[in-house]
This record gives sequence, C-alpha cells and structure tokens, in this order.
Amino acid sequence: MADLARLAGRNFLVIGRAGMDLYADPPGTQIEQATRFTTALGGSSANIAVALTRQACRAALVTCVSDDAVGRFCLNQLDAYGIDRAHVRAVAGEARNSLAVVETRADNCQSVIYRNNAADFAMTVSDVETIDYAPFSALITTGTVLAAEPSRGAAFRAFDLARAVGLPLIFDVDYRPYSWPSADVAAQNYSRAAALCDVIVGNDVEFGFMAGHPDRGLDKARSLITQGAQIVVYKMGEKGAVTITPKGEFATGIYPTTALKPTGAGDSFLGTFIAALASGVPVRDAVLRGSAAAAMVVARVACAPAMPTTAELDGFLGQHPGPTG
Repeated sequence: MADLARLAGRNFLVIGRAGMDLYADPPGTQIEQATRFTTALGGSSANIAVALTRQACRAALVTCVSDDAVGRFCLNQLDAYGIDRAHVRAVAGEARNSLAVVETRADNCQSVIYRNNAADFAMTVSDVETIDYAPFSALITTGTVLAAEPSRGAAFRAFDLARAVGLPLIFDVDYRPYSWPSADVAAQNYSRAAALCDVIVGNDVEFGFMAGHPDRGLDKARSLITQGAQIVVYKMGEKGAVTITPKGEFATGIYPTTALKPTGAGDSFLGTFIAALASGVPVRDAVLRGSAAAAMVVARVACAPAMPTTAELDGFLGQHPGPTG
C-alpha cells in the first residue's frame, strides 16, 4: 500500500493516449450535416493531464503518437497545455493516431472513434523502463492502455516500477468495448489492474462489467477495498457517486448544469479529484470538486479546452454551494 501523502508533490505521470478530436461546428450540428469542424486535443489520458495542469499540478504523458501531421498536432497541443512530453515517442509506419469525430449535442450525441492500428498501442516495455519514477507523486493510467499489446505489458511493467519506488497507482477504468478483442479479456485485465491500484475510479457500468453482472458493480467496488485499495469511487451518472474507503463509504450528488454534451465528464472528474487530494482536501470535498469540474466541462464545447482552472472551479463552487441528489 503506497502512502497517498505523496500526492502532495503535485507531479503526476500519466500513461495513455493523446488524440485529435474533431467537433462538428457550430454546436448542435450532426456529423452527417456538418460542413466544418473545430479541432482539439483528445484522448482520455491527455485530457486527464490537461485537467491536472489546469489545477496547478504538473503532468507528464507516456504514450506513442503517429509520425505524421496528426501526431505532430497532438505534440503541439501537449506543449500548449504545459504537459511534459519527454516520454512521448513518435511511431513511423502504418500506425495512426486516435481520432474522434464528435458532436456537441446533449441528446443523441454521436461520437465516431477511429482506433485502427492505434499508435498508442505501440508503447513498449522499453518506453516505460527508461523513466525515472522517483520524482513523481503518482502513476495514473486509464483502462484503454490495457486493451492491446505491447501497450498492456508496458503498462503493467510501469505499475511494477512505480510501486518499487513507492508511487501510488491510480486507475480510471474507462472501458471502451471497441478497443478490446473480447469482453472476457477486458474483464480479466481490468480486474488485474484494479487489484494493484490504490485509487480506482469508474462508473456503475464499468464496475458491473468487471463483476460479471450489472447488479454487482457496487459489490465489486467494495471488494477492491478489502484487496488493498485506499479509495474507490463508484460513479452513477445523474445519481451521483458512492465513495468507499477503509473507514467507510459515503454518497454524494451532482451539480446542476445545462449540458451541451455528455463527453469529458469522467476525465475532468479524475484529474480534478486527484488534484484536490494533492492539495490536502478531504476525500469527500475532493469528490465534490471533481463532480463540479465534470458539470462545468459538459456545459462547454470540447474536452481538453473545457477543463476548468482552479479559479474557475472555485467560482463555480461559490455559486453552487452544494450538489443535488
């Protein structure tokens, strides 16, 4: 069990993809009717890194990008957000960067994801073995990094190396069925990763998937605490969340908002939640800060650009003193 007090260093290593998002413009436009699109940095891990930097933390990304214009777009965006990309490797050949074509629509929002021969899956054990883990405060990864080899083996090797120097391991389940060869392979690897981690965040569908039955997700979340996890957040959409620790559990609601889209909430929650813990905020208040950030992001266009700064988040919380539900 790692010491979560180490989070106070506010310097995070994030493993996983960076991609390009194309948003049908103006907001409300369906993809099939669009004649123009706006671009933004995408990919769950890159979005989490942005959320952390917006909350005055440092973040370094470990991944691979394609050695082409789209990959260079991602590199330029990482630079623009102040994310350390010293451990991002460009991959030549036929590998292609993750690409998402997305709508800004609250209802019937379409998102078309291109993950064929994804460059981020080319991350190898060698990529993670060259990193000095000691200066970091925690290792953060999302479930998509485990969906294929050699990325999967590299991620588990990074877990071992991070744990060897006492880093807390933080896991955002982030289940994307289209990335996996089968549901069984996904469930096995998610359960393996979750059993190794100190902080696990996921939604009710994801925990139910890991449990093998949609009605047993909360039981699965609770079981991770008995296996050694220190914090598990079981998110339930509009019903709020249940947070479980060795000292007990508590429920929290959500903040009211007028949503423009459903995307980005999970990434903003995770990054802001961890940043709050790093600031010494109690777990309950950290969950609420993450929930408020999620409410802000779904009310804004895009994901990475929508991540709130600390000042913006504090302003929102000043106007919304408590969640609903």
